[in-house]
Amino acid sequence: MIKEQEGFMTSEELKQMIFDHMDLGFLDNIIDMFRADEKLTPLIAEMLQDERMRVRLGATALIEELAKTHPDRLTSQIPAFAELLKFENPTVRGDAAYVLGMLRDDSALPLLESRSEDENESVREVILEAIAEIRGKSA
Repeated sequence: MIKEQEGFMTSEELKQMIFDHMDLGFLDNIIDMFRADEKLTPLIAEMLQDERMRVRLGATALIEELAKTHPDRLTSQIPAFAELLKFENPTVRGDAAYVLGMLRDDSALPLLESRSEDENESVREVILEAIAEIRGKSA
């Protein structure tokens, strides 16, 4: 993912620093980092899995901002976001569905539709809202 060089942070250290800074509320700084370096984009799906609510909320806000300026980067992450629809934690599944709906990309429709019978009622609702969002309707 991120090329490691001598004297620089490892990929894991960089990831941890980004997640910790997101948890501390440095969203604007993180947004600037992600705008400047597209190689960071795959970390967003990992942020959505983080146990810290501020990191997950920050990831959603990051997606909202990147969608305005770099939508193609996010579209390339649809398969990674869709994988989160299978995650054990229903909060992560719901967040993934919300993000997919926010991206409004038709390629996410079959991925969402395949999970529309989720065992968790709240997740099912978010999935149906995301499908409606992509189709251009209000849920």
